[in-house]
Amino acid sequence: MSRRDDLVVLRPEGLYCPAGDFHIDPWRPVARAVITHGHGDHARGGMQEYHCSPSSEPILRWRLGDVRIHTHGWGVPFRMGAVEVSLHSAGHVLGSAQVRIDDGEQVWVASGDYKRQPDPTCDPFEVVPCDTFITEATFASPIYRWPDTPDVAADIVAWRRECGERGEAAILLCYALGKAQRVLAELLPLDDQPAWLHGAIDNGVQVYRQAGIPMLATQAVAEQGRQPDSAGRLVLAPPSAAGTPWVRRFGRHQLGFASGWMHLRGNRRRRNVDRGFVVSDHADWPALLQTIAQTGASRIIATHGNTDALIRYLRENGTAAEAFRTDYGSEE
Repeated sequence: MSRRDDLVVLRPEGLYCPAGDFHIDPWRPVARAVITHGHGDHARGGMQEYHCSPSSEPILRWRLGDVRIHTHGWGVPFRMGAVEVSLHSAGHVLGSAQVRIDDGEQVWVASGDYKRQPDPTCDPFEVVPCDTFITEATFASPIYRWPDTPDVAADIVAWRRECGERGEAAILLCYALGKAQRVLAELLPLDDQPAWLHGAIDNGVQVYRQAGIPMLATQAVAEQGRQPDSAGRLVLAPPSAAGTPWVRRFGRHQLGFASGWMHLRGNRRRRNVDRGFVVSDHADWPALLQTIAQTGASRIIATHGNTDALIRYLRENGTAAEAFRTDYGSEE
């Protein structure tokens, strides 16, 4: 339930800070947008100006073209209306930020999407103490508990080699911003075989390379010919490529999927994949609860995902909790 002194309220355009006259990750065109990260459900076109972290700027330009962007370093306050705003690392993807808002009487933090696992492609999550914490809830269920990603990367290498022994390509479906780059970074110390990239994946990987992120060597599939000898090759492609002629060009192959949803066998069957690899750019259940506790917030607002389960749990344990019904989805 909104209160008159709330620093963030829900408007038809998205999350709005009345005291600062700006929106956070709006889904409709507005004058001033503070963007947490570059995924399409959080960074949309049509805004008059965008505010983001410096590492998010090349991603926004890749996604949105020639738009007006203002960048702000981690923890550096900037004034918007009657509030002081600062950005703090969310650990989700390169440049992902939490938005801290301070009016001198209360502090709110809008987290966007975040994770607590180590990730060589982005800065780690920063706990930001606040009075009200706006959190995602993508994997807000006790069943979601992530394995260590380096162990999953080792499984991907083993799978690629097994496919090679059978004369098959290992085609790994993963998302073009964040997931593909993280997989390639985790593979760097484990494998010496360059990965082949679908064009949609290659574009995002080049953005990360230009930002100085070390990753496994890669080659574009477009450079390999119409029917390449792909046995034993790891091929990264977006989920939309599954079942298309693009995949069939590789002949014999196995299909894998890298996502937090692969934690459940039912999701693997529905995706019709041979292998599921649990790699998520979102917080799992223990990390969500840990983060909420560490912020010290007395009020929690969940924005998207399994919000009902998280709110119920928090209320049962004495924490005021509610939801904003947003238009955010999940790249997972």
